[in-house]
Amino acid sequence: MDTNNYSARSIACMKRVEDWLEDFDPDELDFTPSDGVITLEFGDGSKYVLNRQSAAEQVWYAAGARAWHFNYDEAQDKWIDDKEGHDLFDRILETVGTKLGRALSF
Repeated sequence: MDTNNYSARSIACMKRVEDWLEDFDPDELDFTPSDGVITLEFGDGSKYVLNRQSAAEQVWYAAGARAWHFNYDEAQDKWIDDKEGHDLFDRILETVGTKLGRALSF
């Protein structure tokens, strides 16, 4: 993927997550966007982090003691985990949903 395509795809990814996070009660789940990083902050003080890694042309996501690296797969039009093959948005739904104790959707 060329740099311009990566930049456009990763910015769109971050925007989609920000838009999704807007609907949560900030006492339950708040977030802070900052130059390619989104920090998800839960009511209990724990934090998850989503960030662009431009040098690697990846998006990284850390939740609790786990972290994943995602590459954009043009054929699937998805960000896919480079080790387990999971979709980024599914992974976010799983980890945040588990943390909050309910099923979520984008």
